[in-house]
Amino acid sequence: MLDAQTIAIIKSTVPVLEVHGQTITKTFYQTMFKNHPELLNVFNHANQRQGKQPTALANAVYAAAAHIDRLEEILPVVRGIAQKHRALGIQPEHYPIVGENLLAAIKTVLGDAATEEILDAWAKAYGVIADVFISVEAEMYREAAEKKGGWRGFRRFVVDRKVKESDVITSFYLKPQDGQAIASYEPGQYLTVRVKPEGQEFTHLRHYSLSTAPGQPYYRISVKREDAVEGRPAGVVSTYLHTRIGEGDVLELSAPAGDFTLDPSSNLPLVLLSGGVGLTPMMSMLETALQSGAQREIVYIHAARSGKFHAMKEQVVELAQAHDNLRTYTVYETPEAGESSDKTGYIDLAWLKSVAAADSDFYFCGPVPFMKAVRRALKEWGVPDERIHFEFFGPADSLEDTLN
Repeated sequence: MLDAQTIAIIKSTVPVLEVHGQTITKTFYQTMFKNHPELLNVFNHANQRQGKQPTALANAVYAAAAHIDRLEEILPVVRGIAQKHRALGIQPEHYPIVGENLLAAIKTVLGDAATEEILDAWAKAYGVIADVFISVEAEMYREAAEKKGGWRGFRRFVVDRKVKESDVITSFYLKPQDGQAIASYEPGQYLTVRVKPEGQEFTHLRHYSLSTAPGQPYYRISVKREDAVEGRPAGVVSTYLHTRIGEGDVLELSAPAGDFTLDPSSNLPLVLLSGGVGLTPMMSMLETALQSGAQREIVYIHAARSGKFHAMKEQVVELAQAHDNLRTYTVYETPEAGESSDKTGYIDLAWLKSVAAADSDFYFCGPVPFMKAVRRALKEWGVPDERIHFEFFGPADSLEDTLN
């Protein structure tokens, strides 16, 4: 436990973190990777280049400092980050490396303002925070390994089938190379893929949502090919999977993880909204909700640029034909000639009110602009926070700041 003086010093630095947090964390990553280049085998290089990882860490450090005297209040955030750490293979021995380089970055950025007293307080606080993460992650590693069909670390899977779903999304059906059972998962969870494409110095890891209901003898992930656009290079892993990995090839996977999951105990109407490849966790949730036998009203809304970018359309149509409690809608931003959709343009509150009920559970996933629009509409509608569930693809951001 931290003493009162240490807590007071940490809380006094919160305003400084608000101003200098991202500079500190950018310096931290630069220093750490220079001193420990082997960690580039774990961290997402694209998120580093785009500034997402430093921003996410800055937000986490800020939250920890602000709640240093009541860390239990940020346990849900800790658990979400810990899920990703477990999926990536973060180990207890990594935490002293992070702590050493984080303190060095604070000293570099703040200069003389980072007194020995402040650095000592942060060293103590980091030790407490690290212990919380290590403890939570140890339990997650144990659960993943002891679960029926589970495993620790990475396991080899064979691509049994590769199916093109749209112009940019392809599904991979994955079966264990050892022929043994595979662990079940919660709808909404993801797998972590580890690859080392030709010409790459380091391994690359990416999280991909499971895109079908659990209970199959395979896992399915549906991957969007991230092509190069102005200011952003092509996605290393997604391009590799699309162009280099075929049926019969082997991928390394860590066990299913993630805390964005469907609540099976709710009997409220269910509204699922997805934009683009954000449909992947929604498909798992949709199939699971329908298979449960519960007769809750379900509305599934998918937004895409046009029909050629709309993956799994036929599967959803078939589900709607087989289940009277499911209604489905499509929203195309710019339909191609001859294409039809239920709405053209974007989802807005007036239209949402016409197809869904306010007293529903809402789950949504997609690009950040889509997420902002949906969340803003739901808040304006008066939907309480406990019935609003969403997930970002990428580092655990400050969701409130990003979506507001």
